[in-house]
Amino acid sequence: MASDFYLPKPLIEELLPHLTVCQLDELQPALNLKGISTYSGWIRILEDMCGCAADRTPDFLTEEAAKHEVMRALFTVVFNGFTNTFVNRNITNLNTPSFLQAAAKCIKHFLLFTGMHKPLQSLTAEQRPLLNLLEQCIRSVGVSQSADLSKKKTQTALYVLHRLLDHGVAKELVVHVKCPLMLAWLLHGRGSQYVNRKLKKLMHSKRANRVSQAVSTSADEASCSPGLETLDTQDDEATPCKRLRLDSVCVEEAGSGTDLTVDPQVICRAFTPCAGPPAEACPWGKIEHLEIRQCGSDSLTVLNSALLTFFCLRSLTLHSTSTFSVSDVLGLAGALKQLSGSSHSSLTDLSVSVLPNIELMDVLLDTNHSLTSLSVEFQTDLWEQRLSLRPPLLDKSAELALEKLTVKVAQVQTDVTFITSVLRRCPHLTSLHVAGMRLPTGSSQSQLLTTLSESNPCLRSLTLEDLNLSDCLPEIIHLLRGCKLEELQFNDCRLLEKWFDKQQSLQQLVCALKTVSTLHTLSMAQNRLAKSVCVLAELFSGSSPSSVNRLDISSNFIQAAELLDFSEALRTHCPPQRLTLDLRKNPGDRDPNTWNTALRRLRPLCVLLVEGWKSTNTMADHISNM
Repeated sequence: MASDFYLPKPLIEELLPHLTVCQLDELQPALNLKGISTYSGWIRILEDMCGCAADRTPDFLTEEAAKHEVMRALFTVVFNGFTNTFVNRNITNLNTPSFLQAAAKCIKHFLLFTGMHKPLQSLTAEQRPLLNLLEQCIRSVGVSQSADLSKKKTQTALYVLHRLLDHGVAKELVVHVKCPLMLAWLLHGRGSQYVNRKLKKLMHSKRANRVSQAVSTSADEASCSPGLETLDTQDDEATPCKRLRLDSVCVEEAGSGTDLTVDPQVICRAFTPCAGPPAEACPWGKIEHLEIRQCGSDSLTVLNSALLTFFCLRSLTLHSTSTFSVSDVLGLAGALKQLSGSSHSSLTDLSVSVLPNIELMDVLLDTNHSLTSLSVEFQTDLWEQRLSLRPPLLDKSAELALEKLTVKVAQVQTDVTFITSVLRRCPHLTSLHVAGMRLPTGSSQSQLLTTLSESNPCLRSLTLEDLNLSDCLPEIIHLLRGCKLEELQFNDCRLLEKWFDKQQSLQQLVCALKTVSTLHTLSMAQNRLAKSVCVLAELFSGSSPSSVNRLDISSNFIQAAELLDFSEALRTHCPPQRLTLDLRKNPGDRDPNTWNTALRRLRPLCVLLVEGWKSTNTMADHISNM
């Protein structure tokens, strides 16, 4: 162990980039006790994995973050038998049980490829200790391929899912595939141990049965626990029941002619050694965070049925590869409203994309006034798909519990009042992200900024992206004078576009930013700062320098001479703490010698995030900045 070594600290630090993944992992605890970080070793591996040049630093700022990224990337590749250049060069150090065990202790997300039978089968045989370890460490499970539940090989994947979701500590499920049948199997019984009268009625309905004839959702097929009888309960009361068996979905055992149900407990009995616990002892897993990608109408039908008693669900994220239909969203809203009507509901975070109409944000908000986080994305023309069948909305003046709101809009034109009316109902809002909102000709985003100043005093994080703020400098300064922001991002906001004196106006903005004592993260990415970038160094001038420790000036067409001037200005106004400076996507290749000189002068003051630039691939950006 490193604690037994009597090497000088500088020599140990020099040796770190030459250690293997397993060596770094084994030595890290002892080295940390000596006050030595293994960060440089993990970064060297990341650079080797990514093929990074020496002047390109991956954006992982701590030892643990860099280590987690190494283990996450390599575990997926090595466990599933994939390969790449790095793995090929280091196969003798990576293709070992010791590496997989070490990586499993670090990772929190397990991505399961249902078609990769051999590595999954190993978890039921020689790699069973690894499965036991994954049960203890994995917090999130991803399903990346659809599976034919009639195939015997699928049983192995279902068993691993059962172990992680029901026996393990995983509370998050990410479904990457559009497969309603697999989704039905994944959600069955894991959302809640309870079935109420509303769900029973829905299970008997034709709507529930049309999802797939292979899935039996009849409440009559539920086998209640011994000694329990179905009670005549109120709508929000519940009766404990066992998981519904998917009896109609069976697999034919090769040569035996017998059926093996896909009920997880029966699968567990088939794979559990004789000395293991009986199948009846299987615990019930509860999914608290659910994300469904490629979510279509059939998947929504399955989900809506489960939502009625999905009491343990805390966050729900739905992505569609195409725009949801209005009827799909209204159906989802109806299920969410019934869920929120129960005192057992835990849902506070909701994310849905892509929605066909901005009016649907109000519909989703009114399904649950207890939501603390909402993320929505819209993609349609303003005048298309007007809501004619929308149910009556509740009082729009009612206060909302929202603390985090993300709104992304891809429309020709949007009326800003659709979001300002919501902001006025959110006095507890701490985080806001607005992107892509286009206003009619003659309108200004100043109304958005004014509303934030007047109605959202608790705001700590503000991200405005792809908005035209070129005429909003007074409103921006007014907002900054009275806020307590910790993170502020103006990305692609055309800030300097209409400023007559760009240097002087930017200095006014800098002076306002310096008054925000809580601000630690500032992004001015993609605003065509170019020659004006030097003014930003004045953030750290005077007797009260800014507390910003992370500055993003990427994609600003900053050329080598301008970066050199910025480096000199920053050396004059030295930041009070080491600054993380993002310089990516700036044309350093136009004058590499001057660019590298500027980087050398910045390194004592900054952690630099840089990457290569190919001017031939970015001529359009060059022309737009001429």
